[in-house]
Amino acid sequence: MEVVGRGFLGRGLARLADAYPDVTVLAAGVSSTRTAADDEYRRDRCRVAEVAGRCRRDGRLLVYLSSAAADVYGAPGCRGREDEPVTPRSAYGRHKVGLERLVRDSGVRHLIVRLGYVVGPGQPDHQLLPVLTRAVLAGQVDVFRGAYRDLIALDDVVRILDRLLDARVDGQVVNVASGRAVPVEDIIDHLERRLGVVAQRRFVDGHQRYQVSLAKLRRLVPDLAGFGPHYYRDVIDRHLALSRSA
Repeated sequence: MEVVGRGFLGRGLARLADAYPDVTVLAAGVSSTRTAADDEYRRDRCRVAEVAGRCRRDGRLLVYLSSAAADVYGAPGCRGREDEPVTPRSAYGRHKVGLERLVRDSGVRHLIVRLGYVVGPGQPDHQLLPVLTRAVLAGQVDVFRGAYRDLIALDDVVRILDRLLDARVDGQVVNVASGRAVPVEDIIDHLERRLGVVAQRRFVDGHQRYQVSLAKLRRLVPDLAGFGPHYYRDVIDRHLALSRSA
């Protein structure tokens, strides 16, 4: 498998490099939901178009890593299902959904994977869990009132993608997440318990609750192990263990 991208997602997926010789995974692009720079979006779009065109010419399956974040699924009434229309809530969400359309329209064989908030070794400092961890340790954290996040460990993303590719799934958009978006306050609570710190919380008006459906994923991978209600705690524990050993 060819992996395009050297970030933490690309490095994690590289463990599948010896499998699926006709597959290219595009694990590069804008990684921050707060990005507002048009040139970053433009470069990302050009990269996706180039890789999709090359894969189409070479007869390869392109796996495009998209987003199942609140930016995509956070509109009122959205059920978090891949085959229903979405109304993205930010420039980032509109960008990711637009790139999904570009991949589909390119004519390439493809699998579009909408990822939850992935947590793993070496992830960028600006992403959710590193930001919250630093803020808790500093003693003050901003909390968007009503915000929820669906965390999933990078190891589980790799395991699920392996199963999807082994099942030869293509021409589909599939959510790969835990299916359990939890309040950000619960994430902070667990960080405080594990770090032995109580941080002052400053509340900011923010986001609505959202959900990510795993119904399609469970149809495609029927024996997929479930994610329990406290799965997010295990993800946090793994993150902290890796941070301490780094």
